[in-house]
Amino acid sequence: MKTAILVDGGFYRRRAQSRLGEKTAEERADELNKYCHMHLHYHGKQISDLYRIFYYDCLPMNKKVYHPFLQKEVDFSKTDLHTWMLTFIECLKQKRKFALRLGKLADEQAQFLLREQITRKLCRGILYLQDLKEQDFMLVVKQKGVDMKIGLDIASLAYKKQVDQIILISGDSDFVSAAKLARREGIDFILDPLYNPIKPDLFEHIDGLRTCDSRFKPNGVEKTTQNP
Repeated sequence: MKTAILVDGGFYRRRAQSRLGEKTAEERADELNKYCHMHLHYHGKQISDLYRIFYYDCLPMNKKVYHPFLQKEVDFSKTDLHTWMLTFIECLKQKRKFALRLGKLADEQAQFLLREQITRKLCRGILYLQDLKEQDFMLVVKQKGVDMKIGLDIASLAYKKQVDQIILISGDSDFVSAAKLARREGIDFILDPLYNPIKPDLFEHIDGLRTCDSRFKPNGVEKTTQNP
């Protein structure tokens, strides 16, 4: 069985940082490569041949954004995250069978906002303005073109009969239309949400769920049946 693995990069990076901890760009790139190859095996036996790993993400932001708490502009071109992301992308480019699909950040709309839980505490009177800290704010910036690139690649792989199976590593439900198209073309469509909860009605549009590393499982979550 020839398999294409599609990775929603922003989702994977956030989930891996949360569940597997901070790592250098080189270590995170190696980790992702190894994880993708785990999908080609089941109980130690190879069940699929890798066609290609498609990685979707955006280059880091270069602009300055005003921070309301610090009352000054933050230059993102000089941050550690900027350097980390550039190194991470370069590491992936050097991996065998990796194809990068890079979108753009809507950085003209980037802004710092209060985190949701902080806003709730302020509204309830549990927290006061004078109690706010720098980490109570988060940068909000949306990606442009990433979801479209994922959908186009799914359609292209399906119509050209280039693979027998598509594995999508993502926690987003925006791919439903593309997944339905692939299944109509006879493609086995597997979703890997890295143990992130998905909507119940999403199951009717995929052929199975599979997460290969139990470290992504939140504490207290019962074991879920996985499909090879």
